[in-house]
Amino acid sequence: MKRPVLVTKRQVMSAVICDYPGGRECAAARLGYELKKFDNHVYENAGSRPLSDEQIHLLEQDAGTTHLPEYIAAMYGGMFVPLAKPETLDNIDLYSRSVHVAAKRGYVDQIIAKALEDGVVEPGEAAAILGAHNRYMAARHSEVLATIQLHSKERKH
Repeated sequence: MKRPVLVTKRQVMSAVICDYPGGRECAAARLGYELKKFDNHVYENAGSRPLSDEQIHLLEQDAGTTHLPEYIAAMYGGMFVPLAKPETLDNIDLYSRSVHVAAKRGYVDQIIAKALEDGVVEPGEAAAILGAHNRYMAARHSEVLATIQLHSKERKH
C-alpha cells in the first residue's frame, strides 16, 4: 500500500523490476535477454533503448502491478482505474474490494494525521497524501464499477 510517487519512466521500470517475482534476473529471462543486455535497456547504457511499453506491460502482467498506467495517467492529471473481469465478480469479491478501499482511505488519513503533527504540510508530505488519495479514489471507483457490473440487468440473463 505504501508506494512512492513515480515521477520518471526509469523509476517505473525500476519499480516493476523490484516487484517482479524473482527480481531482475527473472524479468530479463522473461523478456529473453541476458542480464547484462537487460540492464543496458533498463538503464539506457551502451546506446540501448529503454524497455518498450509492451515489454513493461508484459512484466507487469506477470507481477500483478500497474506502475506504468498509473504513471501515464498521472502525467495527464488523471488516475488509472483497472476494470474488473466479469467472470471473477461475486459478492465475496465486492466485500474484498470494500475492505481494500477502506484500508486505502485509512492510510490517507494516517498520512494526513502524521503530516499535521507539526502543523505544516511539507511538499513531500503533500505528494505522499495526494499519491495515496489517488490510489484510494481509483480503488473506490473500481469498486463502484464492479458493483454496477455484478448487479446490472445485462449480467442477470
